[in-house]
Amino acid sequence: MSIERARISALDWENAAHAAARLAKQVELALDAVDLSLPQYRVMVFLVEGSAGASKLAGTLAVSRPTITVVVDGLVAKGFVERQGDDTDRRKVHHRLTPAGKRALERADVAVSERLAELAVHLDDDETKAAVAGLGSWGKALLAARNAAASRT
Repeated sequence: MSIERARISALDWENAAHAAARLAKQVELALDAVDLSLPQYRVMVFLVEGSAGASKLAGTLAVSRPTITVVVDGLVAKGFVERQGDDTDRRKVHHRLTPAGKRALERADVAVSERLAELAVHLDDDETKAAVAGLGSWGKALLAARNAAASRT
């Protein structure tokens, strides 16, 4: 346990965990307005970085391959993701966002941002800045954890 982690009480970590769960529900509600599920949004957020195969998507998003297949099938049906065969290995399939998928992701980002802003009216300006910065910090931690896991494989 790091020194900083030790300075945060178990109750504070528990409250943060509960807030993260409630915040995830708010993101889901915002995504409903643009006809996306949270799993679809997570896939699209990852694919905006570039194409990926099903195994990489499943591993990065911590879900099973069958789950990724179902989520991607929904995105393909909407025209937001396309599957493309690998030129060097016929067994591999790459997934990438289509132009329509990029536009849908932009709409989803706006919907989520607007929902967060609606919630932030219950905070003062400094709390809002801290909350947004805190989410940014969690984003950095998640990316660092993903990169660390990738370097071990």
